Amino acid sequence: MLAPRSFITAAQGTFKGLSSVRCYASAAPTAAFAGQKGSNGKYTVTLIPGDGIGPEISQSIKDIYTAAQVPIQWEEVSVTPILKGGKTVIPDAAIQSVKKNTVALKGPLATPIGKGHVSLNLTLRRTFNLFANVRPCVSIKGFKTPYDDVNTVLIRENTEGEYSGIEHEIVDGVVQSIKLITWDASERVARYAFHYAQTSGRKRVTAVHKANIMKMSDGMFLSACREVSKEFPDVKYDEDLLDRVCLKIVTNPQPFSDRVMVMPNLYGDILSDMCAGLIGGLGLTPSGNIGRVGKGLANPTALLLSSIMMLRHMNLYDHANKIEQAALQTIAEGKTITGDLGGKATTKQYTDAIIEKLRV
Repeated sequence: MLAPRSFITAAQGTFKGLSSVRCYASAAPTAAFAGQKGSNGKYTVTLIPGDGIGPEISQSIKDIYTAAQVPIQWEEVSVTPILKGGKTVIPDAAIQSVKKNTVALKGPLATPIGKGHVSLNLTLRRTFNLFANVRPCVSIKGFKTPYDDVNTVLIRENTEGEYSGIEHEIVDGVVQSIKLITWDASERVARYAFHYAQTSGRKRVTAVHKANIMKMSDGMFLSACREVSKEFPDVKYDEDLLDRVCLKIVTNPQPFSDRVMVMPNLYGDILSDMCAGLIGGLGLTPSGNIGRVGKGLANPTALLLSSIMMLRHMNLYDHANKIEQAALQTIAEGKTITGDLGGKATTKQYTDAIIEKLRV
């Protein structure tokens, strides 16, 4: 399984409850960008190309940025895990790069299945305390899918739940995996969700849960959401079961367009991928991955959209808008798109088509 592509920002928080380093995959309201231009007039951004399809789609982003004359220079780092004090950790050089540059773009990182080192994505989240994963899913005009009006935002708690990595074998043939839910983490992500709704013009926050079954863990998550909701009287608040939300959103996604959905880790992982299917697949959302490794067929759109959100965080709005328009026009035309979108273009052909529009 390949992880969501995203950008990381190490800017200081501006409102109660935010920790100092965060990971976003959307144009969420964030702290002011703290980076400084160098003597060459460019910002330095850390680039974690990732593995699998990561290097080839990262190259697409670099080529597009060059064509668009974005004032960014890349500082590539590896996050190949090392053992330090008996623990799997991110190399110091990568950590220092992100902290120095205050913003980074991350390609997909493979997660070992059933063996090997702990998930690198989980290690990154722990290293930088990346507590909120924002997953927007918006219909692309001109690209036909079963629904034309999808505009969902899911905010996923990103540090605990079933993805805490706490599991052990009790006796032979019996494994226990612990779902960890804390008040502090639940309150923190709830506060971020309400702040996002308030500043982005969305009228409602819906907490998605399974408290009917997991009464204590999901019950605590809901209690935190309810407490935070009292501080945001201008944002409506409600709650719904995960399975019911899944049924509703694939039946008619339109009612979800005015709200933010906030939920524990595992639910957000599953529901956000399902929502991506409503608009054509993971290749069109700022998360996930598609394509075959090393074949030059991967769709770089998800990473490109994440990078566009990074540019907006850096206040480089003109560059962001120009690249976004070129990419979405290329998809809408349907002439030079990758296989997952119904086309026959290679990664390079698709990238070149976007670059051609940047030159017009």
